[in-house]
Amino acid sequence: MSERDHEEKRYDPNDTTLKFVNRPDDLDPMPPDEGDLCLRAEMSCGHAVTPESLTGWCRSLLDQGQFKFKCPALKKGTLQKCNQEWPYQEVRKLAVLTPEEMEHFEENLARLAAATYFEYKTCPGCKTYVERKDLTNLNVACLVCVAENKGNQFCWQCLKPWKGRAPRSDRCDNEGCTNLELRLLLNCKVTNLREVEGAQEVPSIRACPTCGQNVEHNKAGCKNVICPRCQIEFCFVCLKRTPECLQTSSYFKPCSAGVAPRQTSIPVWHRT
Repeated sequence: MSERDHEEKRYDPNDTTLKFVNRPDDLDPMPPDEGDLCLRAEMSCGHAVTPESLTGWCRSLLDQGQFKFKCPALKKGTLQKCNQEWPYQEVRKLAVLTPEEMEHFEENLARLAAATYFEYKTCPGCKTYVERKDLTNLNVACLVCVAENKGNQFCWQCLKPWKGRAPRSDRCDNEGCTNLELRLLLNCKVTNLREVEGAQEVPSIRACPTCGQNVEHNKAGCKNVICPRCQIEFCFVCLKRTPECLQTSSYFKPCSAGVAPRQTSIPVWHRT
């Protein structure tokens, strides 16, 4: 790797489109090294960043399946997070993303957004993308194949030509048609949320109670997680939404309802 690849990103001090500020980086509040001349710029929310800290924070969000970039800095004089969403165009500019980074960000943003807002798979016949309108019915007709008089109806679950009665939400009559995500929920190992009382044996994979997305806990911190698809926060232990769980418990204390058993069905996301 060349010396150039190790150079930290820097703002152009002559860039009049940026607002430079003389205060610490709000995303990395450690005191700067003596002689650190890296400029800080102000985001639309009012917090100061450097290109390195902004890139690192937004990349970490992408790695967690988040496609909305929100400011993690604290509001002045409070312990409350800013949480203002930054547009990607702003992130791209103030993070001084390289062409390679832009490609990585934009590919992942498109993939995560599509997984959030659409239910789609590849038609086994013509290989075009098919969106599933009825999330409770596994019997799907490809409109492209229908237009070509192929009449291809296939199973959303096993991707084989449909067999049996329809509509159905559990399986078709093809041998081996099974919900792999549900099997994973039923057979996953247990995990230990080390910092949470009474959470030593919790199923390691949960289906989000709002949208059904499979979610894992990183075993650190409190018992609550944010679903990467619907962005709803819920308790990984009792499976209640966080505000409901916290009515009778706290972030690191046992849930009043105890540990929820393994899920035997996957919730269907009713988008509004």
